[in-house]
Amino acid sequence: MASIADRILDNGLTVLDTEANRVDITSAESTTFAEATSSQTLGNKTSISISAPADRTGGGRKVTLSAISDGTVTGTGSATHYAITDTTNSRLLVTGSLTASQSVTSGNTFSLETLDIGIPDPS
Repeated sequence: MASIADRILDNGLTVLDTEANRVDITSAESTTFAEATSSQTLGNKTSISISAPADRTGGGRKVTLSAISDGTVTGTGSATHYAITDTTNSRLLVTGSLTASQSVTSGNTFSLETLDIGIPDPS
């Protein structure tokens, strides 16, 4: 059976813990930093908190983005995805679907539940 040591998985996930500094809610799944932070963003939160790598249910490793209750909505539309970025180096680090889409209006705030981002063990 194939395996990958926790150290290898952790070093990939540690980038999120140490470099990520912004989460955006977006109107589609972003594929570039510019889409995530400019053309598709409907709101963002800086000064985010992401945990150190830990065991993932079902095997593998994960990091956790702490819940957000005070994100700033900067556009009006339907937020369907999130994007986590490193704005210092203009890097898109991870994207994913929201559990449910959110209708948002510019000038309001948004919230996100805790998000786990993980790498499963090989099968």
